[in-house]
Amino acid sequence: MLDLLKAVAIGLAAILPLANPLTTVALMMGLSHGMDEAERNRQALRASIYVFVIMAVAYYVGQLVMNVFGISITGLRIAGGLIVSFIGFRMLFPEQRLDETPEVERRSEELRQHRTEDIAFIPLAMPSTAGPGTIALIISLAAAVRDERPYAEWVMLVAPPLVFALASLILLLCLRSATRIMRVLGNSGVEAFSRLMGFLLVCIGVQFVVNGIYEIATEVQARLG
Repeated sequence: MLDLLKAVAIGLAAILPLANPLTTVALMMGLSHGMDEAERNRQALRASIYVFVIMAVAYYVGQLVMNVFGISITGLRIAGGLIVSFIGFRMLFPEQRLDETPEVERRSEELRQHRTEDIAFIPLAMPSTAGPGTIALIISLAAAVRDERPYAEWVMLVAPPLVFALASLILLLCLRSATRIMRVLGNSGVEAFSRLMGFLLVCIGVQFVVNGIYEIATEVQARLG
């Protein structure tokens, strides 16, 4: 049992800094403006479930899937950067709204009640939480664990899903706090925060792409040199 607790603690210590749930909270605050509390809670729950599934798939079959489709970590990083940049531009330059006449306001409320936009998988679960860095770490940890076998067999069977479940639970608790934060900030505060997050997301996405291109250039140089 001590080995299990140790393995879970090491796993969480490795994953949480890369997953960074607080960044996902900020992203949710920027994207969920206009959703009611129940819808935000649904998105938070679904995002947490998606994160668990993504981490589990990355651990058990991640390397196999990437090999089958010829996907590299560099390619995953660039794709994630493009997605993050696109979302950031949408937040930074939102669509223009119609004048808030009573009819438009009534219709907006009806549409809000039937809102179908899903932000749980993209971008909350991926690439914000279970992004290229997290997936690469999990795949490398899986390979290391299979090669070194540092714990008993039952520990290596139980610890990974337990780590992913706890990481997803931590994300859920953090995302649930976004509703209270938004209530404190108010509409104008959330709108300003959304623009700021949009700018930061564009920067983060561009940096992902730059890092990916740099890795490709380094690999090419190594082969030629």
